[in-house]
Amino acid sequence: MNFSSPRRRFARVAVAGLALSGLLTACGGSGSQDGAESSGPVTLPFWGWANGQDAVVKAFNASHKDVRLKYTKVTDQLTMQKQLTNAVKAGDEPCLVQNTAEYVTSWVAQGALADITRYVEGEKDRFNTGSWASAQVQGKSYGVPTSSAPNFTIYRTDLFEKYGIEPPATWDEFIAAGKVLKKHGIKITNYAGEDPSTLEVLAMQAGAHWYAIDGDSWKVDFQDAGTLKAAEVIQQIIDNDLNSKLSFADYAAVQRNYDNGGTATRQISTWQMAGMVQNFTKSFGKWGLSPWPAFTGEAARTPAGTNLTGSVTLVTKGCEHQEQAAEAALWMSTNTGAVKTMASPETGNGVMPALADSDPYVPEAVSEKLLGSHYRTGQQVVKDSLRTVTTDWTFGPDWTAMFTEMQAGWAKVVSKEQTVRELLAHMQEWTVKDLKSRGISVKG
Repeated sequence: MNFSSPRRRFARVAVAGLALSGLLTACGGSGSQDGAESSGPVTLPFWGWANGQDAVVKAFNASHKDVRLKYTKVTDQLTMQKQLTNAVKAGDEPCLVQNTAEYVTSWVAQGALADITRYVEGEKDRFNTGSWASAQVQGKSYGVPTSSAPNFTIYRTDLFEKYGIEPPATWDEFIAAGKVLKKHGIKITNYAGEDPSTLEVLAMQAGAHWYAIDGDSWKVDFQDAGTLKAAEVIQQIIDNDLNSKLSFADYAAVQRNYDNGGTATRQISTWQMAGMVQNFTKSFGKWGLSPWPAFTGEAARTPAGTNLTGSVTLVTKGCEHQEQAAEAALWMSTNTGAVKTMASPETGNGVMPALADSDPYVPEAVSEKLLGSHYRTGQQVVKDSLRTVTTDWTFGPDWTAMFTEMQAGWAKVVSKEQTVRELLAHMQEWTVKDLKSRGISVKG
């Protein structure tokens, strides 16, 4: 079920309105600047990692005389955080940065981002509500959303048909299907030991809230009812040996495993299809899409926190031309050609746009080569998913450090050295202590 790839991921979801004073470390004023006048074209350094972004930059530069983007491709999401940290310390950060929602609060707390609300607020209605909120903190915009988060199950139709299995509608059915496949030497999902995003998104789907705002403090709860419900599903899958344990450090090996039928399903978003298309050789046309499994007795609810599905283009406080940077970010997220380029798994990252109406781009984001005769039904699954995405998840101010700590514990969970509940108990204690050490008011 893992969501990672070499283009390391994370999530998109609404960041709750925060009273920055007391909830985040002190970070000074907004630092917004008016775009400076220039006798020549304004050059805006732009860092990103997404496939297809260089083509979008070329198209932007070809259509604009007064502003040019200078694109630098960073290896992946985690490398971006390290390089940006160093650049901010040196006062040499780019104007525009591709990032994902869980980092926005942290970067605002560090005083690294510009408040560009006045430049972009008039375009708000062009975007869906959840995506727009992903680039905001306390109602202020620090960037422009670039993508949405449809999520679903992709499964081997030939294997399911061969063994008489229906696509699982619930997690109980998912576990039951895994037990059938196990008898034939097939795993139903893959848990990479380095990637606890599986726990994150199931908790999100179950209505958990690891971080929340309570008055003037952060509230931390890694053991609420939703989280424990997600933990039970994961524990059953691990205890029954229904999961592969392939690390995404060897991405090609993971893809070969899927291609060869060693693992029969993934819970993914559209962008992961790109990696499948690029690496598969045997199973084209043998895949279908079904909705993300629900918890028994509950309505469909698609977690929004998976990988590159929630990218935002952020404007840094150190940028001397913040208005032009904001306009460039808006263009990349709304221009029809740019959106189509990024939506396609062949030319871009297969990400769904953050626009209010993304349905027209679904055919671009869903691979007909991969799905074959299931291509049209797959499109409807994606459209339905877009309408059930969660919007009530909050990323905390120490998310990066927390997730790193959780990675170590998750590896022990996958190897059966500890239970999911034991990991959650540790994360509760660790996160409260970490926030306090940063001088952040916290309850938990």
